[in-house]
Amino acid sequence: MANEINTMLERIKKDNIEFLQFQFVDILGSMKTLTVPRNRFENALTEGVVFDGSSVAGFAQIEESDMRAHPDFSTYTVIPFTGDGARVARFVCDVYMPSGDRFLGDPRFALQKTVDKLRSKGMDFFVGPEFEFFLFKRDAGGNPTAIPSDNAGYFDNTPVDAANEIRQEILKQLYDLGYQPEAGHHEVAAGQQEIDLRYAPATLMADRVAMLKYIIKNSAQRHGLYATFMPKPINGVNGTGMHVHQSIMSSDEKTNMFFDENGRFELSDLAYHYLGGILSNINQASAVLASWVNSYKRLIPGYEAPVYISWANKNRSALVRIPAGRGNRKRMELRCPDSAGNPYLQFAAILAMGLDGINRKLEPPDPVEKDIFHMTPKEKEQNGIQSLPESLGEAIHHFKNSKLMKETFGEHIFENFLTVKQREWDAFRSYVTTWELDRYLSIL
Repeated sequence: MANEINTMLERIKKDNIEFLQFQFVDILGSMKTLTVPRNRFENALTEGVVFDGSSVAGFAQIEESDMRAHPDFSTYTVIPFTGDGARVARFVCDVYMPSGDRFLGDPRFALQKTVDKLRSKGMDFFVGPEFEFFLFKRDAGGNPTAIPSDNAGYFDNTPVDAANEIRQEILKQLYDLGYQPEAGHHEVAAGQQEIDLRYAPATLMADRVAMLKYIIKNSAQRHGLYATFMPKPINGVNGTGMHVHQSIMSSDEKTNMFFDENGRFELSDLAYHYLGGILSNINQASAVLASWVNSYKRLIPGYEAPVYISWANKNRSALVRIPAGRGNRKRMELRCPDSAGNPYLQFAAILAMGLDGINRKLEPPDPVEKDIFHMTPKEKEQNGIQSLPESLGEAIHHFKNSKLMKETFGEHIFENFLTVKQREWDAFRSYVTTWELDRYLSIL
């Protein structure tokens, strides 16, 4: 360990780093940062940094608050732009208790444990998210508004799309970080953007998504705009999602375990069982994949977001789609998660559902290639097509009764997440909205 620390200190010195940022996320997915000055580098790398866990959402009670953030050296990253010219690097951290044990409420640990279950079988979990967000204007005081940064549409570009410069800046920073960005483009709604990252192992990708959010927020701010991951900020237009492409690879990353050239639709038996697990368990995980009251304003018919539990090869109204691709490009696309969630918990929930299908050899129903949005209720019933939860309250009900989710996250995360989300739902359902006043006050 001493050799690793000395090697890292030499690297930091060579990069002329002035500050280290020790980062982790809370149970809701918000990034937390501890900044370490140069005079404390060796001590922080050796012993980690102590912080008050009782001040972090979903972490700990006041009587067990002392925690320590230990850097994962493999996540060392020089931040390409900091605004003040200082040389800054960051580490993603694992959170430990004073006893020296891993903290069971650390979302990163929950994902690592779930991935380890697959790795024990000689395989690994790869994901590639399509990350959407909105860019809004700020008012004269610098406060965010819900006014889109532009009036462009799908794949539009400068001069109609004023955000093109921001997307290019984001892509450049991702490339400089070695993240292998795939593409960036304007999405369907005014002000709506998408950045795609090349697939990577799930924990690494969750680390990258956390950094991507940081880059997006800061790039927007430098250009006088505001970036939001709110799933449905504007009534009547498409919401923001995070479609997650996923596959299971052999441990040497040479063989895609989802692909079978002799299988139906070139899918392996393992892929079918995995798919069966996703479709069978999706309602239990919905509160994690779409974790906000506002998430369910996006998951409604008519706005390209999935509502119905089904799968298809070409049909984009299905919950799970099998995009075109052979060999190592064979994958599944889960379309209900949104970019406002906690990527560590989201990826852990997805893999847990798939593993449950593999372990129980669940079989999915036949694919549905017809546009489900235009099916009659009777046609949906005949095809056995059920719906996702229609509200956070309904999603919480499924989550609360899920043995699979409790086993996946452990009691600490499960109970704390449930408590936080129940409070959010209770606050929303007791709030009298302007819509209710406009609709009912004059007639009731």
